[in-house]
Amino acid sequence: MLKKKAANVMILSVPGGFRFPLSNYSRSSLGHSQYTCRGHSCLSLSIAPISCLDRNNSGPITWRYSGIIIPEVNQKNIQHHLSKHLLSRYTSTFSGISYLSSSQNNYPASHPSPYIAIMSAPAHKFKIADISLAAFGRREIDLAEGEMPGLMAIRAKYAEAQPLAGARIAGCLHMTIQTAVLIETLKALGAEVTWTSCNIFSTQDHAAAAIAASGTPVFAWKGETEDEYNWCLEQQLVAFKDGKQLNLILDDGGDLTALVHKKYPEMLKDCYGLSEETTTGVHHLYRMLKNNELLVPAVNVNDSVTKSKFDNLYGCRESLIDGIKRATDVMIAGKVAVVAGFGDVGKGCAQALHSMGARVIVTEIDPINALQAAVSGFQVTTMEEAAPIGQIFVTTTGCRDILTGEHFSVMKNDAIVCNIGHFDIEIDVAWLKANAKSVQNIKPQVDRFLMPNGRHIILLAEGRLVNLGCATGHSSFVMSCSFSNQVLAQILLYKSQDEAFGKKYVEFGITSGKRDIGVYVLPKVLDEQVALLHLDHVNAKLSKLTPKQAEYLGLEIDGPFKAEIYRY
Repeated sequence: MLKKKAANVMILSVPGGFRFPLSNYSRSSLGHSQYTCRGHSCLSLSIAPISCLDRNNSGPITWRYSGIIIPEVNQKNIQHHLSKHLLSRYTSTFSGISYLSSSQNNYPASHPSPYIAIMSAPAHKFKIADISLAAFGRREIDLAEGEMPGLMAIRAKYAEAQPLAGARIAGCLHMTIQTAVLIETLKALGAEVTWTSCNIFSTQDHAAAAIAASGTPVFAWKGETEDEYNWCLEQQLVAFKDGKQLNLILDDGGDLTALVHKKYPEMLKDCYGLSEETTTGVHHLYRMLKNNELLVPAVNVNDSVTKSKFDNLYGCRESLIDGIKRATDVMIAGKVAVVAGFGDVGKGCAQALHSMGARVIVTEIDPINALQAAVSGFQVTTMEEAAPIGQIFVTTTGCRDILTGEHFSVMKNDAIVCNIGHFDIEIDVAWLKANAKSVQNIKPQVDRFLMPNGRHIILLAEGRLVNLGCATGHSSFVMSCSFSNQVLAQILLYKSQDEAFGKKYVEFGITSGKRDIGVYVLPKVLDEQVALLHLDHVNAKLSKLTPKQAEYLGLEIDGPFKAEIYRY
């Protein structure tokens, strides 16, 4: 049935969820036509109203459209623009496509001319901050794709095989623009996905909106309470279509893994396994394995070289400074900066602060890391000695109680305190709140505590991840390295018993038989493949071994080039 939203504006609804505002329509030309693009048949085009139901049950909403301007809409026009602007850019299904625009005719949505705006159906279940941010999110996702060559190459290589068809992935990882590209890669390979963020402050609301609008159930918004965060985790478990349960987990920090193991172990009965993104979550996995609590195979993505040596080091090296500068506008040059921990994250943070002109002090418990810091030119001492002289404090350890009341009491006035480890246990925020005479919120994620001694402590992001709480996290390129490993890990787990797939894609090292419960790392050949996918983007060219050289080294000409124990 044709329903008018406004004069001369109608909505064309295409199977797959797309809705097109139209004018100059006719029932005969739109009602029963068939278009085929990339093998996908669009049958029985029909007209639907512009508004739809908000799945948060908060009443009707109207999508904000921006898109291709078509002065005279007719059947031929629609077919041409669908083919040219829509399916020519995507190889999977309609469900992954949201907003597109024409560079030649990019008028604002308020323009009186009739126009088409392309948007897939929203997820059947979701809760986010503001669905109207979806167009903004889509533009940023398109921009990020150009900086994420690994994920885009994986789509191109494996999309035809659809290795994740039938997979139902529950993902718990920072809901950022870069994560949106990860989600759409998983979907392009055939997976059904639900998503939550793994941190109450890390969600980028426009990214969440774009993903919800594209059909993925997502439960995430910036500034969740702890109760809301836990509610989101629960909701994603029941958001798969037809009431089905997850059969894969993609985690960052281990919260989702812990929830399912403790509260819903029956869901793991048919689960192929899980992949874990970060150091903290990996520590939990090994502890669970040691205590016989781990119920499924797990892939330790964090210790892939192309994750830990890039995301942890180079990612933090850029995003830490971004977070501190956005939050405080402080000049780092000339300051004394204290970095707790000298693992990969600590190394990146220390290098970043040093490059900005700070004098860097490192604290460590591990003699090897301490020696590395010392020969890198950093002073190594205890937090007790560093606390009275430091002006910027960064915790990177993944451990608890790194900065406590004992340290706060002797810090300089307006010392800046922040954390870039996964959880908020490194800084004793509870002590600050309990003992401060007053606290002033300067702006979101920046609080100034007045101490009993009259000095102030500036706390960033409430002791949570400063690079995501006060900025936008790591760059797209370095996250492409990390997330490429995540996608490959999900394929490895899901296809672990598929001999035919293993023979075609030998890089996965798949053999017959179910994978035993344990914590695994990706094969070296996949780690090297991830690196290879990113070299062109940085204009890097590889040398090639000659047969004689390969024989001398005992290697295959195409790798892998290092032993599993090589530390890089």
